[in-house]
Amino acid sequence: MKGGVFSILKARFLLNDDAVKNWRFIVFIILLAIIMIANTQRYEQKVFEIAKLNNEVKELRSEFVDRRSELMKLKMESTISDKMQEKQIFPSTVPPVKIEVKKEEEKNFFKRIWQ
Repeated sequence: MKGGVFSILKARFLLNDDAVKNWRFIVFIILLAIIMIANTQRYEQKVFEIAKLNNEVKELRSEFVDRRSELMKLKMESTISDKMQEKQIFPSTVPPVKIEVKKEEEKNFFKRIWQ
């Protein structure tokens, strides 16, 4: 056992006649380690990008809510009437009247026009 540990420490397994097998295995392990490191790097980049996009979505959502509430305030009748009063335009005191047209009257009207 003592000789086995010393041979490993002196790297005799890399200098023996069948060292080609050992070198192939070491190169294979190194390639796997490089691939693993590259995948971890990509994964971390994607996580950071997702976090950044989530923050951007939250900001845009809050901006949307702000704009929507601002629009609701601008559409209110009181806000519109205040803006119009600055231009000397006042709301009507007479309520609107609904005009109804009956179909028979329309037909008679068109008949009179064509006659």
